[in-house]
Amino acid sequence: MDVRAAVAAVLPSVRADLERMVRIPSVSADPEATGQLAASAELVADLLRAAGLDTEILTVEGGRPAVLGHRPAPSGAPTVLLYAHHDVQPTGDRVDWTSDPFEPEERDGRLYGRGSADDKAGIALHLAVLRAYGDALPVGVVVLVEGEEEIGSPTLAQFLATHRDRLAADVVVLADSSNWTVDVPALTTSLRGGAHVDVEVRTLDHAVHSGMYGGAAPDALTALCRLLATLHDDLGNVAVEGLHAGTSPAPDYPEAQFRADAGVVDGVRLLGEGPITDRLWNGPALTVIGIDAPTVAVASPTLQPIARAALSLRVAPGDDAEAAQQALIAHLQTRAPWGAQVTVTPSGTATPYQGPRSGSAYDAAHAAFAEAWGVPCVDAGVGGSIPFVAAFAAQLPDAQFLITGVEDPDTRAHGANESLHLAMFERCCVGEALLLQRLAED
Repeated sequence: MDVRAAVAAVLPSVRADLERMVRIPSVSADPEATGQLAASAELVADLLRAAGLDTEILTVEGGRPAVLGHRPAPSGAPTVLLYAHHDVQPTGDRVDWTSDPFEPEERDGRLYGRGSADDKAGIALHLAVLRAYGDALPVGVVVLVEGEEEIGSPTLAQFLATHRDRLAADVVVLADSSNWTVDVPALTTSLRGGAHVDVEVRTLDHAVHSGMYGGAAPDALTALCRLLATLHDDLGNVAVEGLHAGTSPAPDYPEAQFRADAGVVDGVRLLGEGPITDRLWNGPALTVIGIDAPTVAVASPTLQPIARAALSLRVAPGDDAEAAQQALIAHLQTRAPWGAQVTVTPSGTATPYQGPRSGSAYDAAHAAFAEAWGVPCVDAGVGGSIPFVAAFAAQLPDAQFLITGVEDPDTRAHGANESLHLAMFERCCVGEALLLQRLAED
C-alpha cells in the first residue's frame, strides 16, 4: 500500500469533516453548551461508524459524552488506542478573532477556528488514517474521543476504570500535543503538572476614603501586590521553597526564536536562568492568572478592604503536585505584608508526567515520523499539563504510551485565531499511518 497516496486521497473528505466539527461550539466549560456537546459527540460517532468501527456514546455520572469506537485486530497484530477530544475552549472576546471562531476559514495555508487544531484535528488525524487503510487496517484499534479535556478531564479516571476491559491496548497514542516546528515532528516525552490556588488578602473591614485614611491604613490591593511580588526573585526564578527543578536532553531553542514564538515585546527580558527548554519543561512556573479588584474604568479614591488573585503553578516532572501546592500555600501564608489576613484556597492539581525514551513503540514512532516528514523526530517536553495522561497510565500500566499532536508553535491553542497548519497536518496523517504499519510489523 502506498501510504502517502492513500492519505492524500482521503484528505479532502477529512478536511470537510473537520470543518463540520469546528462549526459545533462544543465548549465544555459552558453550562449552556450541553446540547452542543451532545451534537459534537453524535457527529464524531457517525464519522467513526462510517469508518468501520463499532461505536457508542458513553458517559459516567457527572461526565460529558465520550465516543468509544472499536475494530478488532487481525490475527497476531497488536491493538492501538487512539485518543483525542471533541470539546473546546471558550473563544474569549470575539473582537480578537480575525474571523468567526466557529466558521472555519483558510488563510495562508492555515485553517482558522476554535478546535481547528486543539483537538478536533486530533480526531481528523485518526479519521484520515482509518479511511486511508479502509478494510486493510493492519492493527486493531480502539478510538476514544472524550468531551471534557478542556475542563481537566474530571471524570476520565472513572470512565477508564468503568470501561477498562474495552480500552485494553498494547500501544496508546494520545494525539493532543505539539510538534517542534511545522517542519520538524516531535514526540512529547514529559509534561509539567499543575496546581491552582486562590489567595485572598484582607486589611480592613470596609472600604474607606484614600485621602482621609491613606498613609496609615493599609489597602488590600497594595498588600496583595507586595505578596505576589515575593513569588519570584529579581531574575524571575520562582522563589517558592521546596519545588523541584530538573534538566533533560533537548533540542536547542534559540532565544530569538522563542521570543518570536511567544510574542515577547522588544526590550522585555525573559524570566529565570538556564536553558530555555529547562525553564519551559523541567522547572516550575508560577503565574498570576487573574485578580479581583476594581477596574480602572470604575476606580475611585478608596482603600480596598479585600483583594483576591488566582495563581497557576506549573509543577516540574519528578515533583509531587500536591506537595508543590502545599509549598505555595505555606509561602503565601508566611509572607503577609503589614500583618494582612491571608486566606489561601486550593482548587485542584494535575500530576506531572515523565515518559520513557525507549521501547518498540517509541522506536516505531521515531522511524515513522522521520519517514513522513523527511527529517528526524525530536523528543520534546511540554510546559503545560495534560491531566488525562496520568489517568491513562494508571489504568493501562502495561501499555506503551506515545504523546503526539497536530499543533505547532503558532497554533495559538486556547487563544484567539487558533489554527491548523494544513501541510503539516498531512505529514501528521502520513506519520500516524506509517506508525500503525510499523507497529503491525514489529
